[in-house]
Amino acid sequence: MKKVFAVLAILGLFTFGISSNVLAQEGEVAQEETVQNEAPAQEAAPAEVAQAPAQAAQAEATPVAEEDGGMYKALKIKFIEGGAGFMASIALCLIFGLALCIERIIYLSLASTNSKKMLQDIEDALNEKDTEKAKEICRNTRGPIASIFYQGISRIDEGADVVEKTVVSYGGVQTGLLEKNITWIALFIALAPMLGFMGTVIGMIQAFDKIQQVGDISATIVAGGIKVALLTTVFGLIVAMVLQIFLNFILTRIEALTSEMEDTSISLTDMVVKYQAQK
Repeated sequence: MKKVFAVLAILGLFTFGISSNVLAQEGEVAQEETVQNEAPAQEAAPAEVAQAPAQAAQAEATPVAEEDGGMYKALKIKFIEGGAGFMASIALCLIFGLALCIERIIYLSLASTNSKKMLQDIEDALNEKDTEKAKEICRNTRGPIASIFYQGISRIDEGADVVEKTVVSYGGVQTGLLEKNITWIALFIALAPMLGFMGTVIGMIQAFDKIQQVGDISATIVAGGIKVALLTTVFGLIVAMVLQIFLNFILTRIEALTSEMEDTSISLTDMVVKYQAQK
């Protein structure tokens, strides 16, 4: 019995010793991990302190950079340097020219239609001898082609020659509506650089007047006056180029619509001839 208690006591001491060693090792490992975690934090603190002035300096420099830059501000400064009178007139040319260009683009976009489908529907209606249905199709379709077709079909009983003359005459009217305000856009394209050149000439005259008043040729006076004078020409040419791009696009759309009007008018004449033959 004593041997049993002795064996149990020895086993208990052995188990307690192993447990103590394991706990001690785990405590040392935890302590080492704590030290390692604290060390980078302590090392990061000086780095953060060192970065703080740099971040503060960057924060102070950012508003300055934002205040300095921007194409809009540069253009504004150059616009003011060019003189209020001529630069304002050039700006008005740009505003009115762009307004007319946008109006023409919207009008031409609305004038476009599916002419092939409309021709097919009108041909089906004429084959059925239903001219009222053909007129209704034209009334419900937007664009100059539908208007031309309506005028032609309205005179279908008067003969193919009358229909052809009506289509040609009303086609000229619709072409005039498509080309509306084009001359005004061309005027602003020509006027903007002319105003710029006039501002340049007047600026040069003012520069020479300053030289005459001073009595000596100063590079500063001449350079400043010439720079201000040339700004009006630069802005005038920019306005003319921008408006010219829009004008070319508009003329291309008008040309396409005019060609489509001519093609569809020929098809309408053929349908009218066929209708008169079947009548």
